[in-house]
Amino acid sequence: MDIKDLKSLVKIITDTDITEFEMENAEEKIVIKRGPEKEYVQFSAPAAVAAPAPAAAPAPAPAAAAAPVAVDDKYETINSPIVGSFYRKPSPEAPAFVEVGAIVEAGQAVCLVEAMKLFNEIEAEFKCKIIEVLKEDAAPVEFGEPLFKVERL
Repeated sequence: MDIKDLKSLVKIITDTDITEFEMENAEEKIVIKRGPEKEYVQFSAPAAVAAPAPAAAPAPAPAAAAAPVAVDDKYETINSPIVGSFYRKPSPEAPAFVEVGAIVEAGQAVCLVEAMKLFNEIEAEFKCKIIEVLKEDAAPVEFGEPLFKVERL
């Protein structure tokens, strides 16, 4: 990645409310973290000079991001399909989408994940019972990070 692309990436990140961004491929790793007091960019390239990669090589598509992951024999998780901020409620004064012990139908919204000013409803993929909420309201979440521990019904 050249410096012009890196500057554009930093500008895009600073123009949003994203607090952390990480990108890695075989040749380089980029980490951008923002906070209330500091902003910094880490960039590491390989020690040896490698042949340039094709300009528009798409990254391989990840497997089903929101697919449930087994926590133990009895429980599974509902995971975040994107990086963003986790919200249990549709608005600050509204009740939470789900509470511990709630029975959730397939396709029912369980939370929101905000990414780049867009609020994405996260839905249960199967009928289940909420066993535990794994994230605090307004907490940052990573791609594939568990949000709820659930029991499939």
